[in-house]
Amino acid sequence: MTEYYTPTRVFFGKGAETKLGETLNRDGYKKALLHYGGKSAIESGILERVEKDLLSNDIDYIKVGGVVPNPRVTLVRKAIEEAKKHGSEIIIALGGGSVIDSAKAIAYGLFNTEGDIWDYYLGERKVKGAFPLAAILTLSATGSEMSASSVISNDEGPGYKRGLNSEWGRPKYAFLNPELTYSVSPYQTASGSADIMMHTLERFFHSGEGLTLTDDLSVSLLKSVMAYTPIALSDPKNYEARANLMWAGSLSHNGLMNMGSDSRGDWACHQMEHELSAKYDCPHGAGLTAIWGSWARYVFPSIKERLVILGEKLFSLEGESDAIAKKTIDEMEKFFSSISMPVTIKELGIELSEEDIESLSFGATFHGKRTLGDSFRLGGKEISDIYRMARS
Repeated sequence: MTEYYTPTRVFFGKGAETKLGETLNRDGYKKALLHYGGKSAIESGILERVEKDLLSNDIDYIKVGGVVPNPRVTLVRKAIEEAKKHGSEIIIALGGGSVIDSAKAIAYGLFNTEGDIWDYYLGERKVKGAFPLAAILTLSATGSEMSASSVISNDEGPGYKRGLNSEWGRPKYAFLNPELTYSVSPYQTASGSADIMMHTLERFFHSGEGLTLTDDLSVSLLKSVMAYTPIALSDPKNYEARANLMWAGSLSHNGLMNMGSDSRGDWACHQMEHELSAKYDCPHGAGLTAIWGSWARYVFPSIKERLVILGEKLFSLEGESDAIAKKTIDEMEKFFSSISMPVTIKELGIELSEEDIESLSFGATFHGKRTLGDSFRLGGKEISDIYRMARS
């Protein structure tokens, strides 16, 4: 059985972010924590515009900036304390997935006051709720603006990166203005598109039965991302391209793309990439494309049937099933390369030693306490083999 729950109220289109202040005011919020990254929010002028909007709607707010890619738990702890002192009633995330994930951790920390926030990401404590969250999206990628997921890193420990999935983490509001992504760099645009595709592919490669309709929705989403990413790269201010990518990001990770399946998807590539980006601080989407092809070839017998469906629907491939399945992997990697995304870990600029591989594998299994995947269960040995295949 699958469950679809999307409580997020979405404002989509040009000027969507201008509805923030009046919406919060109407719903009775008077004190907010405004959470953001840094340079781009300031230089683009969006931070100043949001502040003016809050003031004009009598919203008292404090600011905590400094979020970086692969957001850090130390900043989360600082923001929690600042929000407590201020009496913040809602968290406003201004940025991409890293900012929104950091804001979700703050929202959890404000509501769940027992222990440290990192305890909840380690799974040692269970969240029982969260403060409300409003997201103003500036990067099409993670889908965190509608998802139940968040991932943060422990910069005080050995480089752990852990995720927390809870329906309490879904934002109450999401303000999606594609124009706010015009200034996103080509590399981040491509990496974001890769992340959108991988969220869809992780769900597509589920075990058990599924729905043809959901498969068709997934393929349609993938086609849109593959069509509009090159346009956004060559014409960054193309509204149609940016709008389609933004909405694809939201739909890829809000639960719609695995409705009717017997599982929530595979997710082995995501878990393996979390170890890579925790240790080497690489962009998430790029880390995923560096691993995906090696994972697909390693678990090939278990996912061949799904690869054939994907190849026929997405790439219009014909012929013998083994050939279609193998060609599907090749075509996917060909697209990743065409948008300058890596298809090996070496292309990420990372040279892995055998010691590195064993360390990454040990971390991915939570020190031998879990296996990864759904289509094919991966233990430490299998994970090491995939890292080794993806190395170069």
